Amino acid sequence: MAGLWLGLGAAFGLLGVAAGAFGAHALRGRLSEELMAVFRTAVEYQFYHVAALLAVGLLARQAPGPWLSASGIGFAFGVAVFSGSLYILALSGVRAWGAVTPIGGLALMVGWLCLIVHVARL
Repeated sequence: MAGLWLGLGAAFGLLGVAAGAFGAHALRGRLSEELMAVFRTAVEYQFYHVAALLAVGLLARQAPGPWLSASGIGFAFGVAVFSGSLYILALSGVRAWGAVTPIGGLALMVGWLCLIVHVARL
């Protein structure tokens, strides 16, 4: 599982750099300041959880376990849904996507909770 989490972390990192550059250059002046802030939030949270996924991958090499795997799933799903819904909202302007975002946020929190449980059980 270590390779999966490291690979996902690296892939989300690559996509985060691409999204950040796209937002800074291609979207400047095309989106309202409010939607640019939404886009920036998506990039920011994606990068926080890139670091979390990389940490899960490194920890999985030394101390694998079901709680750690659940943590990786929470982080990966959470990034896709939280940041993904914010990207779609910012680019489309369709506010209904904001209703999806908390599902991703909950998944991110579950990821952190599972990581806490895993570490506490070491």
